[in-house]
Formats: sequence, C-alpha cells, structure tokens
Amino acid sequence: MADNWRSNLITRGVARSPNRAMLRAVGFGDDDFDKAIVGVANGHSNMNPCNAGIQTLVDRAMAALKEAGAMPQVFGIPTVTDGIGMGTEAMKYSLVSREVIADCIETSVGGQAMDGVLCVGGCDKNMPGSVIAMARMNVPGIFVYAGTIKPGHWKGQDLTIVSVFEAVGAYSAGKMSEEDFVGIEKNACPTAGACGGMYTANTMSSSFEALGISLLGSSQMASPDPEKADSAAESARVLVNAIRRNIRPRDIITRKSIENAAALVMATGGSTNAVLHYLAIAAAAEVEWDIDDFENVRQRVPVLCNLKPSGQYVATDFHDAGGVPQVLKMLLNHGLLHGECMTITGRTMAEELAGVPDEPRKDQNVILAWDKPLYAQGHLAILRGNLSPEGCVAKITGLKKLSITGPARVFDSEPACMDAIMAKKIKAGDVIVIRYEGPKGGPGMQEMLAPTSALIGQGLGESVGLITDGRFSGGTWGMVVGHVAPEAYVGGPIALIEEGDTITIDAQKRLIQLNVSDDQLARRRANWKPPVPRYTRGVLAKYVKLVSTSSRGAVTDC
Repeated sequence: MADNWRSNLITRGVARSPNRAMLRAVGFGDDDFDKAIVGVANGHSNMNPCNAGIQTLVDRAMAALKEAGAMPQVFGIPTVTDGIGMGTEAMKYSLVSREVIADCIETSVGGQAMDGVLCVGGCDKNMPGSVIAMARMNVPGIFVYAGTIKPGHWKGQDLTIVSVFEAVGAYSAGKMSEEDFVGIEKNACPTAGACGGMYTANTMSSSFEALGISLLGSSQMASPDPEKADSAAESARVLVNAIRRNIRPRDIITRKSIENAAALVMATGGSTNAVLHYLAIAAAAEVEWDIDDFENVRQRVPVLCNLKPSGQYVATDFHDAGGVPQVLKMLLNHGLLHGECMTITGRTMAEELAGVPDEPRKDQNVILAWDKPLYAQGHLAILRGNLSPEGCVAKITGLKKLSITGPARVFDSEPACMDAIMAKKIKAGDVIVIRYEGPKGGPGMQEMLAPTSALIGQGLGESVGLITDGRFSGGTWGMVVGHVAPEAYVGGPIALIEEGDTITIDAQKRLIQLNVSDDQLARRRANWKPPVPRYTRGVLAKYVKLVSTSSRGAVTDC
C-alpha cells in the first residue's frame, strides 16, 4: 500500500493500541489493520430523485472494497436539490453546498487519515464538491455518479424536469391546456436519477470521464439499471489498485486533463456551470487555468451531440449511442484530446479508448458524424466588455440570431424579474438584467431556470436577452449571459445599469456592452452605495466573507 498517514496512525506498535481498540468496535479484526482504509462519501438522500438511488451503489462499492482487500468506512455528505429549490430562497444554498461538500469530505478523510476515498453523488454540486476535495487532499480517489433519470413521457414526447419549468411559461401565456400542463408535471420524473438532459449533473459526470477521475462509460447510465451498481463495484476495485500504485488526484488532474474535460463539455453541449466548477477544481489542484482557456477550447471543438436542452435527446439515449467514450475517441482522432493523460485506472486516456470505434454508429442521431456537427464551434462563449471586464459566460447553441441590442429591464432579484415575466411585462427586444444575485450578492449565485424557462414557454426565448451576475441551470437555453463579473454587490458595472439603458449582447464578437458614456458611468459610480447584506449569521454569511469572484470559480479557500 501507499506510504502515507495510515502507517503512522494505527500500525506502529503499542502506542497505537487505543486507535486499534476503537476500530475493533466497528468491525476491524487483527488482519485488518494493515489494509488500506478507504472512505466512502455517501450522498444518499430521499430529498430528491438525483440521490435517492445511491445507497445501493454504496453497498456494492463497500462490498467490492472488502473483496479487494481494503477496509471501507462510510460517512455522509449533504446535498441540495437544485430542481426543488429553484426560484426560492433555498436555491441560495446550492453553490454554497459545493464548498460544504468539499469541506465535509476533506474533514472526514483528513480527520480519520484515510488512504483513499470513493465519492458517490448525484445532484449538481455533489460532483465538483467531491473532486475539489480530492484535489485538495491528494489521496487516491474516484468519483461514482449516481446515474441519470430515465425520461418521462407525455403524448409521445420525452420529458425532463426542464419540460415542467417551460410548461409554466406556456400555460401562463395561454399556449398550453391544463390537461397537458398537469400531465407533464405528473410524468416528467418517473425514476430515481439526476436530471436527464445534458444539464449540470450529467455535464459534470460525463466530463469526469474525460478528466480521468471516473470510469469510462459510467456517467450516463440510468440510476435504476443493474449496470450502474456493477460500475460502482468496478470503481471500488480500480480505486484499491490506485492506492496500491499510489496514483493520486494531482497525477490525474492537470492542465491537459482539464482541457480534455472542457473539450468534452463543448462537444456534448454541456452546462455553463462547468466553467465555474472547473475554475474551482483547477484552483484546488493548483493547476494554471483561467476563464479565457474555455474560449480557446470552444473555438476548436465542434458540438457533436444532439442533446437537450437545445437538442432533441436525453442522457440515456446518449449512453445507448456510445456515450462519452465515443465522443472522446472522435476528439482524440482529430487532435483535440490529450491521449497521454493518466486516468484512475493507471492507463492513459488513449489506452482506455483503444477499443472504441473511430466513428459513431449510423443507426442513431444522438452523436453526429465529425463532418456533420450540430455546430461548427462550441457553445459556451466567454464575453467581455464594459459590463463585464473580468469575463462572463454565454450559452449560444440553439439560437438563430447571435446578437441583440435592446432596452434594459432591471431587477435587483430573481423573484422580482419572475413576477414581471408572469405578468407579461417583458416584450420582444428587451434585455433583462438580474443583479445582486452573484456569489456575494445572492449570496450563492442562484440559477435562473425559472425566468429563462418561463420566457421560452411564452415564446420569447429567441427575442429577449438576459444577463445576470448569478448563474443558469444546465437546462437553460436562449440569449442568456451569466457569471457577469465583477458582480453588482461589489460595485461591478452591472450595478450601474438604469432602466431603459441600451445593452448589446453579441456572441460572435464576444461582446457585452452597456451603451452609456464613461463619464455617465463615472457619475453613477460616485452615487452608488453598497447594499445591506441579506444574511448576517450562519453559513451564508460566512460564505459572503470568503467567496471569490465568479471569474475565479467562486471558491472559498483562495
């Protein structure tokens, strides 16, 4: 086993007898003290479908760890349910939970001096929280995804949770019957598993295959299917081998492997949140990577997958069509993947992909041929301008028109904007501004799925722009720009916008511009006053004091 803390904690002589005595009480025998102690970070929860199927995976993984000669020790990690909290005060805890999860895993693994860690998670922040912790601690680790939900069905249409949010807008606009509205709500989520499009959970889990920290082919399996539990057991066996070979997260998480992950995100049409989370993962691993590196990847990588929210298909379709390994092999063949990167198996990415076909099967339309991509370039553009000098993130797939100039409709919170949308006060050509929802201002960068979905449901997704210092759900599409930095709470330019100002969003020029003179902005800045903090005690108040700007990943340990 690896030469690490464990030998100092329990294996050296009489002085360590008290440690061994306590471990005997939880099942250790004489022969177990020389085995690797492996933490199993268990995200099981019946609070949401994303995490409701995890316990079965944990049980299989723990049994496999024992069979492989390790001693598993399970501990719990929290989860926040984005789809349930969306549009409420509860959503403020979502991004905060990423840091809490990372801290919990670091505390448990460090406090018990474990030799490795297997993390099992489902909802959006489980993934980056787990890998941030692995990168910080640098003890051998692997991530096991809880699996995707199977699609719901209503009148021949595949459904995801985003279908419900969009139905709200359509029903309120009189474009949907009550029968269909209720039918979609009742049938959208038929099983356990994370949201079924290429939303944030599936984006991050699939990118972990590209990063090398999860097993190839494991990320898009359906949560209820037997192969998902089999994959958890195989992950446990691979982790024990990694501990024996002393393969650590920082051997895997490098600048090149993060570039591989970013390429996979672009090729699959993944979530804007990947930008935020990979900035944080890079910071934890002490890898040089900044927001403009995503733009460099975007310009070289086509969108190859026809996946929701802006495409047609769901994660289970993607898995059946060949999934992440097929896309990675295509990227490798065209010089857009670093095949020499190490993976958790101890083999390189190129070695892992050796048996994968060079081209996608012709009997499916989910993964497109290289010469017939959905889009010639990636979909997550980094914009700059006088509204966001640090950079911000625009999702530009599915749009016929890549620019808009229109009057600002300014709201100092997401609920205020949602009220205006539902009251039909937003018109084609408007540019909505939702501010004071950034890392510090929200706090916690709420996701704006409710207003963006309502706009789409009302038929305004193509004709209304929306900018925010908050975030977007992976299920969002439209003329939307998030992560505007510096944020309003610290006096960023977004705080200086006034109702009726004209704003330009131009994805082709990568521009976000407030069309107001510098002199006028200077006068407004002189009159601007910092807002009163929304929270003064507890975890949200702590977060406000610690969190960085979104252009650096909204991290708390910088």
